[in-house]
This record gives sequence, C-alpha cells and structure tokens, in this order.
Amino acid sequence: MAKEGAQLRQGIGLFQAIMYGTGLILGAGIYVLIGDVAGIAGNAMWISFVIAAVIAAFTGLSYAELSSVFPRSAAEYVYVKSAFGSELFAFVTGWLVVFVALVSAAAVAIGFSGYFASFVPGANPVLVAALLVAGLSAVNFVGIRESVWTNTTFTIIEIAGLAIIIGAGLWMFSSGQPVATVDYFEMPPAITSPALAAGALLGAVGLVFFAYFGFENLANVAEETKNARRVIPVALVASIAITTAIYVLVAVAAVALAGWEALSSSDAPLALAAEKAFGRTGTVLLSAISLFATTNTVLMLLIAGSRIMFGMSGYGALPASLAAVHPKTRTPYKAVAAAGVAAVAVVAASSGRIDAVARVAVFGIFIIYAFVNLSLIWLRYKKPEMERPFRSPVAIGRFPLLAGLGLASSVAMLAQFDAATAAAGAAAAGSAVVAYKVTVAAAARRLQKKAKKERRGGGPAEVGE
Repeated sequence: MAKEGAQLRQGIGLFQAIMYGTGLILGAGIYVLIGDVAGIAGNAMWISFVIAAVIAAFTGLSYAELSSVFPRSAAEYVYVKSAFGSELFAFVTGWLVVFVALVSAAAVAIGFSGYFASFVPGANPVLVAALLVAGLSAVNFVGIRESVWTNTTFTIIEIAGLAIIIGAGLWMFSSGQPVATVDYFEMPPAITSPALAAGALLGAVGLVFFAYFGFENLANVAEETKNARRVIPVALVASIAITTAIYVLVAVAAVALAGWEALSSSDAPLALAAEKAFGRTGTVLLSAISLFATTNTVLMLLIAGSRIMFGMSGYGALPASLAAVHPKTRTPYKAVAAAGVAAVAVVAASSGRIDAVARVAVFGIFIIYAFVNLSLIWLRYKKPEMERPFRSPVAIGRFPLLAGLGLASSVAMLAQFDAATAAAGAAAAGSAVVAYKVTVAAAARRLQKKAKKERRGGGPAEVGE
C-alpha cells in the first residue's frame, strides 16, 4: 500500500538530467525513422533535421523559462492553468501530453521489435514490443534513481553507436567514391521544382520531429530533480544542442555511406549504413546498439507519461488514486501501472505500423507546443513581475519573440500533416474534452454525496475539514 503523504525521491542531478534529455531525444527516431525521412527528402534530409532543430529550440527555450518558474511534475498542465486559469484548456493539454508520451513509447517499442528481428527472425513484433513495455514498466516502478542510471548507461551506448556511423561517413568511402563527392542536396526524382523541394523538406520535418521531441518531458521530472529551477532549464538547452549536432552529422554520414534510396527501403537503416562500412559486423553491432537506444527511449517515455498522470491527479484533474506513492520505491506506482497498460494497448492496436503511430504523436506534440508557447507569451503580459530564474532571450517590449516564433512554427507544422493524421490527432484532443466532462461530473457526484452525508450528520462540515 502507498503511504499517505509520501514524496517522490529527488535522485536527478545536472549530469543525469542532461543524459535523460539526450537519451529521450536520441533513441526515438534517428535509429528508427531516418529511412522514412530519406525517402521524402533524399540526401538533403539533413536540412530537415536543421529546420526541426530550430523549431525545437524556440519551444525548448519556452519550456526552460516555464520550468524555472513552475518546477512541477504535471508541467504543461500547470503552465496552461497558471496562464489562462482554464481547467479545460489545462486538462486538454495534460491529456495530450499523456497521449503523446504513451503513443510514442508504443511507436519506439515497435521500432525495437524491428531491430530485435535481426537477432530472432520471425519474432512477433507486437508481442516483442508489448513485452518490452511490460519489462520497462517494472524498472519504472523500482525507482527514479535506478531508472535514470539505466538511462545514462544506455545513452552513452547510443552515442557510441552514432559515433561509429559519423566516423565511417567522414573517413570511409561509399561505392568506391570519396564521401566528399556525394551530392548532399540530391532529392527524389519526383521533386522537380523549388516549391516541391520546399514542400518535401517541410513534410520531412513532420516526421523528423519524432526524433527531436522528448526534451519537453524533462519538465515532468522536476519534482525528482535536485535544484530543479536551475537544473531543468540548463538540461533542456544542453540536450537539444547535443542532439542537433549529432543528428546533422549522422544524416550526412548515412547518405554518404548508403544513399537515400537504400536507406529508404531498409527496416534498419543505420544498421545498413554500418554494413556498407564494416560488413556484417557493422550490421550486428548497430542492431545491438539500436536495441539499447530504443529501449532507453521507451523507458524515459513511460516515466514521463506516469509523472504527468501523477501530477494531474495531485491537482484533482485525474483520479486521486494515481497520486499514490509507494512507501519503499517512492514512485507513483498506480500511475506507472496505468501508463504501462495504456502503452501496451496502443502497441496492440497499431498492428506493428510505426510510421502511422509516429505521425499521430508528432501532430499531438505540435498542439502541446502551441499551448506552451502561448502560455509563456500570456504570462509575460499577465505577470511581468513574476520571478524568472531563466528567461527565453530576445523580446520586443514584453513580447517574447522566440516564443512567438515557436507558436507560429507549431501552428504551421500542423498544416503539413495528411487528413488521416489530423483526424486522429483531433480525435485525441476531442477525447480529452470528453474525459474532462466525465471527470467534472464525477467530482460533482462526490460533492453531492459528501453534502448528503453532512446533512444526515446534522449539518455541514466545519471549514478546514
């Protein structure tokens, strides 16, 4: 049983926070979706990574400022509620954060099963992904300190794997030609005009961003971070900077080694790039490292999803039982279980299709980013005197320019998705409204029952009970 009033353990320092953010970002898309991105943008996909990095930086700086003011587990929920005072807007935002975290965990778990199949041919991808989620939910329960050190170890392994690709691309030859002769602006033959090229690059950003988002989940472990008002903003900025440098170098190296056509037709694109340089040994090595990378990201996303549930329940927005903290592990064990079950359900419903799942997750995250940037803008005007240990730079009067660009770019990116993805994302937002109505109705029923009991007892309860 959970002990009433038990607190989450603060086991995250600056180094662990940077590794947490870097691990969240790195493991998600670069090992899994770079082939799909190559199919859209060709050898020029590195440009899409740069564009995505700029968009991430705008919003990342907004998160950095808001996390320094509100170091809470239910980060986005708290930001929106503090800015607009609207329980509905805050609930929809928090609900979407949970949705994105758990859908993303499912998508990356499916990516794990693709690399796992290179070692165990014929393994059922849905079963493998579901077992991975279940096992990592157990790690999530054991404790934040253990989870974060697992993340740190796996992140170092991930970086080593990507360094192999970067090194091979810089120093080895591709198809008998020096790397320097590769046309890094080559795009698929169907792209015949500058307008089509721009559309392809922006369209690829919609998928590339699956490899970038995750940094925002740092804000949801603030209550488990030492000196969170200082550490979380620094870790946010550092993790985006580190991963941007790595991503651009990997994109350039991968097309140098294998070319966009081969990458786009492979289920394990980075393993293919390694094979071009090192033969079968490279395939085995990168496939093994990819297992660590995808495992790491699933773990971090499950942690983030459970913490936003925990935080929202503490504010009464979700059932109070999700705020229960286990007395020994000091983790929100009921929220951990709920996150794991929900992610397994998404895996089962996906039928093993990672691209569709990833697109819906990215659509949801751009809605969240729009709300977060708008919250920062609103608070700059509503509460200009508020203490801000970290401020997003560049302002025109009170208007935070980078947050404005983050809001505009988030809205613009929402227009890049196909109708089916937009419909699925809108349905997720709509389900949040329904869930909010159900939650409000349940709260009203509880109050009615309490009032009836008080009347039977001879009068209303005293103030403060």
